[in-house]
Amino acid sequence: MLSLALGDGLLLLGFYNLLFWHRFGGWAGLTGSIGALILVWLGSSYLLGRYSRPDPGQRDSRRRRLATTLLMGVVVLAAVVVFSWGFKLEDPRTFRNFVVPVLGAATLCSATAQLWVTRLQTRPRHWLLVGTEQELTILRQELSSHPSNNQLQISYCNSEALTTATDSVHQHAWDGIAVSETADLPDSLIETLLEVRGGGGVVCNLVGWSEQHLQRVPPELFSSRWLVQAEGFELQPGRWSWRVKRLGDLVVATLLLVISAPVLLLAALAIRLEDGGPILYHQVRTGLYGQRYRVWKLRSMVIQAERDGAQWTGHGDPRVTTVGSWLRRLRIDELPQLVAVLLGEMSLIGPRPERPELETLLEATIPHYRVRHWIRPGLSGWAQVCFPYGASVSDSRMKLSYDLYYLRNASLPLDILILMKTIRLVVQAKGSVPARICPPQPNR
Repeated sequence: MLSLALGDGLLLLGFYNLLFWHRFGGWAGLTGSIGALILVWLGSSYLLGRYSRPDPGQRDSRRRRLATTLLMGVVVLAAVVVFSWGFKLEDPRTFRNFVVPVLGAATLCSATAQLWVTRLQTRPRHWLLVGTEQELTILRQELSSHPSNNQLQISYCNSEALTTATDSVHQHAWDGIAVSETADLPDSLIETLLEVRGGGGVVCNLVGWSEQHLQRVPPELFSSRWLVQAEGFELQPGRWSWRVKRLGDLVVATLLLVISAPVLLLAALAIRLEDGGPILYHQVRTGLYGQRYRVWKLRSMVIQAERDGAQWTGHGDPRVTTVGSWLRRLRIDELPQLVAVLLGEMSLIGPRPERPELETLLEATIPHYRVRHWIRPGLSGWAQVCFPYGASVSDSRMKLSYDLYYLRNASLPLDILILMKTIRLVVQAKGSVPARICPPQPNR
């Protein structure tokens, strides 16, 4: 999908320069005008979902992508007209003799690219997954309950059955074969898989397959020994990536605090006017290496919302106030935690911190749950931008699978992607809102 964004930028730049050369006899290059036009196009396209896979439950159809692209052209054209009218620009490149042809050609080519990518992403891909019965059962459940790649056509086979039918590996034109790390494979089967790989076929492990196709790692697919030996997990104290991330946290958190100060003041006023209660509330959360710290938020629930103890927040929770509902959707209630980022208790990007009283149950139920404490908790994370607000133990397990993916693949590009996805959720008011399918059950 990144190629679509790069392609759109090159299309706008190319058509702009071609028309400039035709009208004025020279190349304009990357001017301020075309640069602003590209930024508006790319930013609006991202917010409309043109560079993303559909949300869960939303079908990725050609008609949808074509309509979104046409809407995109109209939005950008309207932005150009409003900007030019507001600043009373007198430029022959501003209106129909220049901008309309450039946007028209770019919209047509971009729509064609969107249709091609939709067709490419819906092409069936045949994979053979080899593992223990327990692992295969888990993967069946993952793919059936949370389908993230409808084009995948999966065949499942345990190592014992495949050992007696090694010829089937060669007879089928698999797009790839994923093999469990823990499966007991005889030498004959290993030789067969080596032949497949030597012939240009794709052979990988189940963890890598899950990362590539699910963008998460179910915690049951690996052992503690694998955690000791696995590559990745680069965000460790003393490494340069740890220091760079900390420096970025300090700079960005300071800027966000300054920029969001008026928003915080307005939110505080709205909270006080609604019920006259306190503006802030605090909870104890678990941070780096299991250390506990106090997290502060803007109050989004009624006073003494947890007088009966910790509870999950469900959809339509009556404890959430009217103002609090919007604070949660726009994630404004999280802004006071920027102070915790400056103090080094949190990071901008990382697993969301959980409450100690809930973690006792989660650690006893979910394998490898404490691995998420290897890095600082974050204001936003891979789980928060990929999965609806969790409200149960099963949701916490799913969030952990995304957190494990982040721990193994953490990098600056991934942090930037999470930041962009977070901005999109905020603009669409899809912040901390529990899914309807989740029964009201402890509070995040």
